[in-house]
Amino acid sequence: MGLGQSKSAVRLKEDMKKIAVVPLHKQRGAASRKVFGLSLQELHQEGLSKDGIPVIVRDIVEYLAQHGLTQEGLFRVNGNLKMVEQLRLKYESGKEVDLAKDGDVSSAASLLKLFLRELPEGVITSALHPRFIQLYQDSRNDVQRDSSLKELLTELPGDHYCLLKYLCQFLRRVAEHHTENRMNVSNLATVFGPNCFQ
Repeated sequence: MGLGQSKSAVRLKEDMKKIAVVPLHKQRGAASRKVFGLSLQELHQEGLSKDGIPVIVRDIVEYLAQHGLTQEGLFRVNGNLKMVEQLRLKYESGKEVDLAKDGDVSSAASLLKLFLRELPEGVITSALHPRFIQLYQDSRNDVQRDSSLKELLTELPGDHYCLLKYLCQFLRRVAEHHTENRMNVSNLATVFGPNCFQ
C-alpha cells in the first residue's frame, strides 16, 4: 500500500469513528426533537409552546376546528394507527406538518389524545387530583361548587391552566355541534377525562 493510500485509509477510519458516535438523527441531517412525553414546562423551555399552548396542540385544534367539528364520532372514532405514528414522527423530526395533507380528522384527533396521555404530569396535576374528585362528590349547591372549582383551577401551574382553558374552549365548540358529531358534553368528558387526569 502506497503512502497516499495509507493516508486515505487512516482518514477513512477517522471519518467512520466520527460517524459512529454521531446520533443517527444528526447523521440524517434532520433536527430531531422530542415533543411527546415532555412536561409542559420543558416544551416551553424548548420553544415548542406559545402562550402556554404547545404548538402541536394549537396545530391540531385549529385543523379540527376547520375540518372536524361536524364529523360524527369526533374523538371517539380512532384514527389509523400507522398514520398517527407517521404524524408523531413528523412532528418529532422538526419538519413542518400539514395536517390537511399529511393526515385526516380521526388521526389528528387521536394524535391530540396521545399527546395529552403522554404528558408526564397530565393536564390536571396529580397533586390536585384528590381535591377535584372531592369537589365533584361534594353535595353543596351548584353555585358554591362552581365558585370552589374556579378557586381550585387557579392553583394549577400556569402552563397547565392555559392548556386546560384552551382545550375547554375548543371542546365547547365541539359540543355545540353535537347534533352532527354526536359528541355532547358528557361524551367529551368520557373521552377527555382519562386524558387530562392521569
